[in-house]
Amino acid sequence: MTTSPRHVLDPLLPEEIDSFIAEIRKSDRIGENPRFWGIQVDEDKAAATVAGGARPVRVVVMNNAARAAWEVRGWTGTAETAAFIEGWTDVDHRRPGVSSDEARMISQAARKSPLLLEALAKRGITDASLVWVDPESITGFEPEDIADRRLSWGTVWFRESNEDNGYGRPVAGVVPILDLDTLEVIRVEDHGVIPMASETSRYESGTWGADREVSVLDIIQPNGPGFDVEGHTVTWQNWSFTVGFTHREGLVLHDLNYNDHGAVRPVLKRASVNEMYVPYLDSDPTAYRKNFFDWGEYGAGPLTASLELGCDCLGEIRYFDVTYLDGYGEAQVIKNGICLHEEDDSILWKHVNTRINTSEVRRSRKLVISAFATVANYDYGFYWTLRQDGSIELEVKLTGLMSVSGIADDEKPRFGRMVAPNVQAPTHQHYFAARLDTAVDGIRNRVVEVHAEMEPDEALNPYGNAVVAVETPLTSEQLGARIADPQRALHWRIENDEATNRNGENTAYRLTVPNFAQLYARPGAVVERKAPFVSKQLWVSQYDAEQRFIAGEYPNQGELGDDGVHVWQQADRSLDGERLVLWPVVGVHHFPRPEQWPIMPVDHIGFKLEPDGFFDRNPSLDVPPSAAASHGAASHGAASHGDAAPSCH
Repeated sequence: MTTSPRHVLDPLLPEEIDSFIAEIRKSDRIGENPRFWGIQVDEDKAAATVAGGARPVRVVVMNNAARAAWEVRGWTGTAETAAFIEGWTDVDHRRPGVSSDEARMISQAARKSPLLLEALAKRGITDASLVWVDPESITGFEPEDIADRRLSWGTVWFRESNEDNGYGRPVAGVVPILDLDTLEVIRVEDHGVIPMASETSRYESGTWGADREVSVLDIIQPNGPGFDVEGHTVTWQNWSFTVGFTHREGLVLHDLNYNDHGAVRPVLKRASVNEMYVPYLDSDPTAYRKNFFDWGEYGAGPLTASLELGCDCLGEIRYFDVTYLDGYGEAQVIKNGICLHEEDDSILWKHVNTRINTSEVRRSRKLVISAFATVANYDYGFYWTLRQDGSIELEVKLTGLMSVSGIADDEKPRFGRMVAPNVQAPTHQHYFAARLDTAVDGIRNRVVEVHAEMEPDEALNPYGNAVVAVETPLTSEQLGARIADPQRALHWRIENDEATNRNGENTAYRLTVPNFAQLYARPGAVVERKAPFVSKQLWVSQYDAEQRFIAGEYPNQGELGDDGVHVWQQADRSLDGERLVLWPVVGVHHFPRPEQWPIMPVDHIGFKLEPDGFFDRNPSLDVPPSAAASHGAASHGAASHGDAAPSCH
């Protein structure tokens, strides 16, 4: 066995996974063909361990023949010690997520089903090998007579050839109901034959004409990158952090610290995209069930894409391979799953003093840690950015292919948009919930909501233009569910009330959530009851090691809304000077456009954390001037051959 990871929260190595799964396989209870859904370091326990030793983990394993499932906890093996199991906890067999392998199994089985083959034949489809069946979340829509079974429903797609884009040719009206345990089609709903798309939806180079001419753009760092990497721990400028990875969330950042002139000051203990919820807003029989917890019902880790230099990332790149547990219980390595690189980002700060004819300007550089997840048709990029001014941003990039439905020749979509003949793209929404374990100058913080208000006292506001910042401390969880309001400049300060800046204020970071969407669902509708957290833009809870996911531990096929942050907050625990978790929720309402077909240009949403009294002054004053001309190239007005490039002052 190779040396264990240097940091206790580093991603699991294949041999660590294998050592623990081997112990699970010794149990007769899992049967001959067990299925697995994820392994993760038990982070709270791991924090108390020694780097390089055994690590605590938790795994979900299913015996589908017995309709049974367990969460198994224990410890990985090392070169010196064997892996061992601490205990098995029963889990409702319906509730573990669906692995990519299980999805492929049910898709293959469905293509052999006489029920589905009959429905396909009505539409002139006789070659089932050209059909895709995607198992979709059925949570909240389980037929009553079979609600005790582990279920899914299928979206059905047809390709004209093996190279075709099936997501452009939906087989409308056909809805197979699937049993994931037995891998069978239980029944098929047939809502009538609708003509399929007559036009290709392929998007490879040359499909729609000759490529345009684009000049070469090189990113050159002749002295190498500005960051250092040791294992999975990164230092860049004044920042340091550790790169992690989990089955449920994918990319995770641990221990984000800022070196403030020699004083290492913590900002975040942990940062991740914790859940993604996508409800479709269309009553079409092949669309109304579409609402997914893509992380809680499938898992970001196995959906992580392998990135390519020059395509996904440019410049001096450092990649991290990541490992996940597949549905068969085998460790799988994703090459280049996480990308680390620097980017030029225009102006950091600038001023021209016209009185004495001087100018000072600094160019901005940022460090980007990114990963992409492919969720069937959609592709999502997650870009965590650290900046020289001490700020942290999450940017979500949405691209890939819209999930479409068929439509009859003489119909116009009421709840979507036509994008091709007989193809409509339903209106839908995307919500992303982050998890931020705060550590602003220490592990115990408080949150204060701040908004702008006109000064009501005319004696203090004689000219009618005085505005005050109104502060509302969120002292307990009863106050911990908040709504953003840009019109009032509303934001939240994460403070440490035991640390102050030179003005006597609590040191703090400011959180703003500019991108959000109202859920358009009738009260009591499945999509409203399934994901109560999307009704707010920020949730704050007291840290609990077992409250890991905003939608709950096992959201698949559970009682709607029976777990999650809205339930935990009923305890009304203190939020004042406690170890806190902030759950920002960003969202977008997607009214489809024809220009997003057959593949979407990237949409961008996200949130920002920036120092708010954390420093005594601009922390980027120590950024040096840049050379006016880049290495190996010159622009108009740049230095001529033989001249030194002037500095940007």
